[in-house]
Amino acid sequence: MKWTLTADAAGRTCLMQGNEALVRGAVESGINYAASYPGSPSSQVLGMLGEIADERQFYAQWSVNETCALESCIGTSLTGARSLCIVKQNGLLTCADPLHCGALHGVKGGLVIISSDDPNAHSSTNELDSRFMAMSADIPMIEPITMQDAKDMVPYAYGLSEKLGQMVIIRVTTRVCHGRGNVVLGELPEKNHGFTEVSEWERMCAASFLHQAAIDRLNNAKAEFENCPFNKYQGPEEPEMLIVASGTGHLYAKETVKRLGLEEKVGLLSLASLWPLPEDFIMKRMKSAKKVLVLEEIDPFMERNIQSLAGKFGLSIEFHGKLTGSIPSVGELTPDGVIYSIKEFAGIPLSDTDIGFAEASLVGAKLPAHAKKDEKEPLLRRELAFCAGCPHRATFYLLKKALRLEKTPGIVIGDIGCYTLACQQTGFYAYQQTTCMGSGISAAQGIGQLTAYGMDQKVVSMAGDSTFFHSVIPGLLNASYHNSNMLMLVLDNSATAMTGFQPHPGLGITATGKQVAPMDITKICEALGCTVETTDPFDVEATAEKLHRLLQLPGLKVLIMRQPCATMTYKGNKEKRRVWVDQSKCLGDGCGCDKFCSRVWGCPGNSWDFKNNKAVIDTVSCVGCGVCAKLCPAGAIQVEGGEQDA
Repeated sequence: MKWTLTADAAGRTCLMQGNEALVRGAVESGINYAASYPGSPSSQVLGMLGEIADERQFYAQWSVNETCALESCIGTSLTGARSLCIVKQNGLLTCADPLHCGALHGVKGGLVIISSDDPNAHSSTNELDSRFMAMSADIPMIEPITMQDAKDMVPYAYGLSEKLGQMVIIRVTTRVCHGRGNVVLGELPEKNHGFTEVSEWERMCAASFLHQAAIDRLNNAKAEFENCPFNKYQGPEEPEMLIVASGTGHLYAKETVKRLGLEEKVGLLSLASLWPLPEDFIMKRMKSAKKVLVLEEIDPFMERNIQSLAGKFGLSIEFHGKLTGSIPSVGELTPDGVIYSIKEFAGIPLSDTDIGFAEASLVGAKLPAHAKKDEKEPLLRRELAFCAGCPHRATFYLLKKALRLEKTPGIVIGDIGCYTLACQQTGFYAYQQTTCMGSGISAAQGIGQLTAYGMDQKVVSMAGDSTFFHSVIPGLLNASYHNSNMLMLVLDNSATAMTGFQPHPGLGITATGKQVAPMDITKICEALGCTVETTDPFDVEATAEKLHRLLQLPGLKVLIMRQPCATMTYKGNKEKRRVWVDQSKCLGDGCGCDKFCSRVWGCPGNSWDFKNNKAVIDTVSCVGCGVCAKLCPAGAIQVEGGEQDA
């Protein structure tokens, strides 16, 4: 993979992942600076840039959060340098303030933002659509269809950014980020883009009177997009049926139109320039259309704007899309779903067994009355679960037990990370609320203030170590300043585990692998005036005692749950302890625990031997943490050998 990123092999065709193609495009653009906070589906982009930054002589940074990332890119733009900011859809919301204010004063050096949306929320809590952010901030946005587009769009975006004096957003989605395709490599620059001394009278200052200038830049982008090389059309010159598609929707539609033999009847308009829309380019094909099908992912952004365009020019067109139920209102597009939608759009008869019926019915697309759903018994759905040996499982089990000792139910507020799963069975349904990254501490702070007015419940919030640095510190400062009555748990597993183990300030390593002084969570909390203690959730008795004691104390308390992520730990050289069940001690159904180890504790390493009706350890899954041995009421689970956890 690394070779394809830096190879001086213009014209060579390589198989590349979408994220990899974006990195290659950045290298071909001669970037000077890149910054990001990890977020799937684009986490790999900055990771790969970090691996080659020294070789290619640019700076790459895992920022504390997305706001820091974008603001640093805006700063480097003042020098004329080319900067790249990589975020996911939630991250673009996080940096909304510098996005909108930066759009007012524009940029000097090219500034490109890669924003990755996650249709169907494969790696997210939501399906937010970043296209509305471009519209709100008056910033041009483009979207690739293929991996070749993904690479080629990056240099194009830098050229456009510098021509307009404005940021440019490249929107990508999960299937482009993680898919693979052939990419023809371009030329590598002899040296990266230049930057200059900032003069005393240089200005990039946001002010309200610059709003019109931002709109003017957007109008200039609109004119540029009329000739955008990534916008495409195929089909009859004056189609009566027109499909407008973006992203992967174009690929699915192109294949379907060919498969159904509709090339001479249906026009396919592929839009890469999402905002502002190229009106003349669209109207050239839409003016003859009687029916238009819009294929897009997440929200009906294009559908609404194209409808508005038709109304502006007085066209009477029958529109099909998300608003009419022709494609699913939620989730991502699929090849089968697009086949169904185009058949319905083109008036091709649908049989009861037509491919895509069952899938369309699952995600809310409109089905004809005669369509029959799949009568087969569905596969059982398995909930997501913490990994074997995950310290979060022990944390939430012990927290749940501690709160059960209170006279009233506790209020537990979650946050964003692997531990978000604690709202499900794997975390013993531990908490009642989670909103967005870093929100848990402030939500709990507000509830904690109500204890002075008669609310008699213990209040607990939590956040992981990476989230702590990302957005918890301001909320913790607020809670300390106002002395809220609550307990804050910092789940320190020494990793940004959910997105791929990227480093954060607490680990003392940068994106390029350099060792630096780590930031100490304990000292930060103490500096904010908090009462702080540390425990290991695998030390069951000590952690249970600390949880119970701290819950009784008034004011703000912080308990740091420190135990490295099991996945990261056992990928290293640590010798795994052997955990096994002495079935002569296991009482089976006679224990009275009702299969606690496999049914309640729920670690993938704990299973059940149905032949002997006894507990058993799955040696493939088990990582040897040994917590289940401490909880087994019969003492049947044994641990031997290896290193003992601290």
